Amino acid sequence: MSDLEGNEREGNEREGNEREDHDDANSVPGGRAVAVAEFVATSFVDTPDAIEIEVRERGSDIMLSLHADRGDVGRLIGRRGRVINALRQVVRAAGSVDGERVSIDIAE
Repeated sequence: MSDLEGNEREGNEREGNEREDHDDANSVPGGRAVAVAEFVATSFVDTPDAIEIEVRERGSDIMLSLHADRGDVGRLIGRRGRVINALRQVVRAAGSVDGERVSIDIAE
């Protein structure tokens, strides 16, 4: 084994240890899902500054309420609800990375 391979292996082992040391007790419930929802929603709308996401915990579930400008609600729903359904899937996947059950709805 060359020195280069040994150094790469050491670096990868250190990175893995840093990830294991992460303290989940200080994380915000639904934090990753909120960040993903905010990023996707602000990408779709005309007034991204009006996007607000409210987080509510119901037992083991996390509910996100997406508030947007009235003119942008149609864009977030999409034809036949395709955009909001895709957003729900992405948010659910982002929450599952952290072991959370997350759902999102558009608040009116």
